[in-house]
Formats: sequence, C-alpha cells, structure tokens
Amino acid sequence: MRDLGMQLADRHAAAVEQVRNYERQLAHVVRVLALTPGRDSLVQLLQLLDEKRPTGPGLQPQFVASLLAEHQHVADLAAIAFDRRERDRLDELRGCLFHELVLRGVDIDAFPPLRSWPLEQPGWHALAWLPPYRSDLEARVDFPSRSVGGAAEGVPTGLPTEGRMDPPTPRTPERSALRDTATYDVHETIVAAVQAGGWGNCGAWVFMLDEAITPDRVPALLPTLPMPCVDGLSPTDRFEIAARPVEEVWRLLFATASMGGMYSSGAQGAHGRLGAWKSMAGLTGTPPDASAQEVELRARQSTWFHFEADADWFHNEIYDYGIAALSPDRRRIAVLAATDTD
Repeated sequence: MRDLGMQLADRHAAAVEQVRNYERQLAHVVRVLALTPGRDSLVQLLQLLDEKRPTGPGLQPQFVASLLAEHQHVADLAAIAFDRRERDRLDELRGCLFHELVLRGVDIDAFPPLRSWPLEQPGWHALAWLPPYRSDLEARVDFPSRSVGGAAEGVPTGLPTEGRMDPPTPRTPERSALRDTATYDVHETIVAAVQAGGWGNCGAWVFMLDEAITPDRVPALLPTLPMPCVDGLSPTDRFEIAARPVEEVWRLLFATASMGGMYSSGAQGAHGRLGAWKSMAGLTGTPPDASAQEVELRARQSTWFHFEADADWFHNEIYDYGIAALSPDRRRIAVLAATDTD
C-alpha cells in the first residue's frame, strides 16, 4: 500500500504540473488573441471564452478585459463584445470591459451598445454601483503597458516635493490620548484598495478629535497617534508629509488596487476602480449606502495628506505610503497605511 501511495503521489504531481503547463499555454493563446487588434481575433477570442470558459492565471475576465481595452479598437469592442443578441456567458467580461473603457476616456454615448450596458447589467453586481461616466477625480490614472512577451507597470507611491508640510524636528515625544474608533466594517472599507491589489500589509484607523483643527496642525498630530504604522518613531526619525490634491489621492488608490504590488497583478481596471472608490468612501466617512457622487462631494470637501515614515511598520523596501483625510468639519481624521512588504 505504501508503494501504491508513492506511485499515486508521483502521478498526481506530474498531473498537476501538466495542468499548469496547459494553463500557461492557454493563457498565452488568450493573450495573443486579445493583443492582436482586429475583428477576426476578437471574434475568435470571444468564441473560445464562451464555449470553453477557461480558468486559471491570466484567464480571469477582469484581466482579459484590461488587455482588450488596451489594444482593441473601441468600435470593434462595442459592435462585437457588447453584442448580446445571442445568449452567451460573457457578461462578467463585458462588465469589466465597460469600466476599463470608461476609465480610458471613451465617449460611451457615441456607441449605443456601450450606452445601454449600464441598463442591462444586473443591479446586484458590485460594479453596478460605479458611475457610468468618468469622474473628474479619475481624469489622471495609470495603466500598465502589456505586450505578448511582457509588461511594464509601477505604482506612483513616491512623496512629491510640492505641498510638503514636514513638521520640524525634534518632534514632541508625547503620545496623543485619542483612540481609534474605526469599526470592522469601516476598517475593511478603508483598506479595500490595498486588499484588492494584494499588497503585503495594510492598516486603517479613525480618530474623532476633541475640537476642530486647522490642516496645518495635522502633520504634527499624525506621528503622535496610537497607530502601529508610527509605533517606535522617535522625535528625530524621518516623518515626511505633503498636502495632496484629491485627484492625486484617487490616482494612488486606483494604482494600488488595479496594478497591485511586486507580487500581485492587482484587480485590473474595473475592480481596481471599485476598490479605489471604496477606500475613498471609508476615508471620508461617507455612509455605506451613499452614491459615488456623494463620495466625490465629500472627498472634495476633505483635506488630504500623503506621508512616509521610518517606523518599523513601513519596511521602505518596495512600496510604502500613508494617506490621511481630515473631514470637512475638521473633527475626524482617517488614516490608511500600506506596505508591499509582508
């Protein structure tokens, strides 16, 4: 029986490797078809996906949709990918592709099949919450560049030189008496973009202030708050911070979610868009049933900060950043910290 078990284990390992080999080859075929512009390659790809419904790395609908949006002509996608006259099983691909095109600035109203998609997508689908048009917040976003043989991408996490508000050193060694009030649901909402991107670690905290404070007091307050991301930070350790336009904060959240980190391919454009909006909703304290328009209004009324620190929590090896949002009434501070080192 032991010998039989050894043989079965060997055969199982060989079969698993063969399956992985098939998945790699199939993903390559799908990639070639998706990256080859033209109606013929698009028709053949959609037939393959509908009839065989392949699964595995590089075959997920959100990834294929991202490739199509990057390399295919919009007119072909509207006419062929969004043609629902025949029953098929490609609505998940369509849902992701629609938002990929929205983010890339496509005039949805110029293509009737695209214009009608928001009415056809099931209302219960997570992506149905997203606005059918590109918000001004989303006007400047980053996308990966893919080819048959490789890809180039990067998350813009670096702290800019403009808007710097670094507090003078040595900073106060006193710790704030404020306490984190974030519930589980609020925490999960704030970190949605980082989790969608598959980063190494993240954290979220919300503090209700005893009195309203002006934005210029936030840089000195943040290092004193009871947050693991600044634990052990001495009065002279590096803590750099800058005030940021809300559009740049959204850009950072979207890149985090859509492109992922060093060891993750991310959620791609459509679900990366959803992750960014969720994080922004959590950071601004917008109610869970609020619309994207309400989240944007609240975000524009808030004051935003981007910071880095030499605390142990931030490994400062790959990607690391912190975001803080001061509410419009200036009595709530929400913080998101992210690192791609686990």
